[in-house]
Amino acid sequence: MYEVVGNQYVVSRPIYSENAFQDENQKVNRCHKRFLDHLQEFFGCSKEKAKRIAFTFFPIASWLPMYRIKEWILSDIVSGVSTGLVAVLQGLAFALLVNVTPDYGLYAAFFPVIIYFFFGTSKHISVGPFPVLSLMVGTAVLRLYPDDPNDPDVSPVGTSKRYATPHRYQLPVMTNAFFFLVFQLALGLLQVGFIVIYLSDSLISGFTTAAAIHVLISQLKFIFGLTVPPFSGPLALFYTLESVFTNITKTNICDLVTSIIIMVVVFAVKEINDRYKSKIPVPIPIEVIMTVIATGVSYAFNFQARYKVDIVGKLQKGFQPPQAPSLSVFQDCVADGFSIGIVGFAVAFSVAKVYSIKHDYVINGNQELVAFGLSNIFCGCFRGFAASTSLSRSAVQESTGGKTQVAGLLSALIVMIVTLAIGFLLEPLQKSVLAALVVINLKGMLMQFNEIPNLFRKDKYDCLVWVVSFIAAVLLGLDLGLAAGVGFELLTVVFRAQL
Repeated sequence: MYEVVGNQYVVSRPIYSENAFQDENQKVNRCHKRFLDHLQEFFGCSKEKAKRIAFTFFPIASWLPMYRIKEWILSDIVSGVSTGLVAVLQGLAFALLVNVTPDYGLYAAFFPVIIYFFFGTSKHISVGPFPVLSLMVGTAVLRLYPDDPNDPDVSPVGTSKRYATPHRYQLPVMTNAFFFLVFQLALGLLQVGFIVIYLSDSLISGFTTAAAIHVLISQLKFIFGLTVPPFSGPLALFYTLESVFTNITKTNICDLVTSIIIMVVVFAVKEINDRYKSKIPVPIPIEVIMTVIATGVSYAFNFQARYKVDIVGKLQKGFQPPQAPSLSVFQDCVADGFSIGIVGFAVAFSVAKVYSIKHDYVINGNQELVAFGLSNIFCGCFRGFAASTSLSRSAVQESTGGKTQVAGLLSALIVMIVTLAIGFLLEPLQKSVLAALVVINLKGMLMQFNEIPNLFRKDKYDCLVWVVSFIAAVLLGLDLGLAAGVGFELLTVVFRAQL
């Protein structure tokens, strides 16, 4: 209690003694838990705990009953159709990076989306092929099964088709089904999703920029229509460039002209979409439009026979039966599987985190590991390759009004329709068109060079991590480059602690 005396407050209260405190507060004896008590608490079950676990491992049970059909369904349909058309093209294009026939890219754009719909926690990312992961899988394929120039199954531009056979396609299946299982699903179940904190934003940015350079160089043989032997390991990038420039006089002019036209038009329209996105309700699907035009022109003028261009060719109609991965290649792919799993999760989690902050909802890192692990197990068994999320495809799904993963499910439906019914219409499409689309989709990753001045001003250690990760990945390859980048980042932690 207090009273006012003049202009001052005077507090009046009884003296609080130790005896009075003990009378009002009863002493509680703390009981330390034994190890058995902790086990009982962990394995014990209650209604609330069972409900919490169910909602954690099956996030769809928490958000699907709250789905607002009247408000969201139209937006999800528009977003799903737009994203599905882009997913078809990117699936076909990114399959070239894996050194498999393009139809396998459709599998990678379909199966992971279905599983992520049930187990994922992000509402906006588009699950499926990602160019960096596709290239890493392709590098692993070439390392274990190097191309033989005398192999009749090697196409004119050096893209091996033999991996489409059940025997030769075991490596991509193993990469998905086992290594994503071991390194993603296991980490998720063990609740160690925090591992992503060891991959800083600067490291991921430098690594993905270097990967974009690898992807760009790998597509030159399709753009120029050259026969270039594949290389893997340290300095493979420079060996590829040397081979391209050595054979530059054998360029297929039709492929080169087509690629330039595609890249110029797509780039220009994408810039228009970005500049006037507030005024355009739905971005212009220029990739789809140009692909339809290029396919029609190639078919009408018979480019394959007249100009000897390399085309997509016959696509497998429908889905192939599931296939058990071969354990014979397991021990040869441990390093590749670990790096692919970590990079795939880091990229997907980073993109999901951006949209979760923008739209104010929570994503669960451990559950994301589980979701991507299960997605890649399923995808691998059905002969798809490594799946993560594409930055450009996720941007399409979010910018066209996607509210939930219902949009992702509808995009998978579009891919399924193409696979089952109308895939044959894309058979005359030139591979140089797909390569041009791959190169254009690298813009976002290549623009990360602009981060260097900002990092240098903010934190020179982070800037150094970016530069070292980039140089290591360019010189040593993606797998060794990632390991070198992580090692250098941990070394900077020691220097920070000492200085």
